[in-house]
Amino acid sequence: MPITLSELAHPDHVQRVSQSFALQGAMHTLGAHLGRIAPGEVDIELDWAPSLTQQHGFLHAGMVSAALDSACGYAAFTLMPDEAAVLTIEFKINLLAPARGPRFRMEGRVIKPGRTITVCEGRAYGIDGSQEKLIATMGCTLMSVIGRDGIAG
Repeated sequence: MPITLSELAHPDHVQRVSQSFALQGAMHTLGAHLGRIAPGEVDIELDWAPSLTQQHGFLHAGMVSAALDSACGYAAFTLMPDEAAVLTIEFKINLLAPARGPRFRMEGRVIKPGRTITVCEGRAYGIDGSQEKLIATMGCTLMSVIGRDGIAG
């Protein structure tokens, strides 16, 4: 029987992700906060703000990319051992629609966990009331980093 993500999860994955996220200046700058945290799954949420837009008033693609990258990274981090830190080694983003809406949710989901390399998928949604629109998808490859000076959690 295959091993589930719950079986692979770090026992304190919620606290670990929360503590690491609190150290991210970039996410603080975006006004982003954590939503769902589960084994292999992390959502990051943020509100539209004029300082995060491009010239047409849409959330800038760089902001969408940064939040999706962090959501994927933290989804992978939920499955990593105590001594590991996480770093992105590659991602590709597909921008599917203008990033409009008063709120946004970026979802990171582990597709293939690994001891060193983990593959995730991300989805970004623009949210307006009860309506959600898929605005971007991401394929993301992450690395578990162990034993490197200055890289922890």
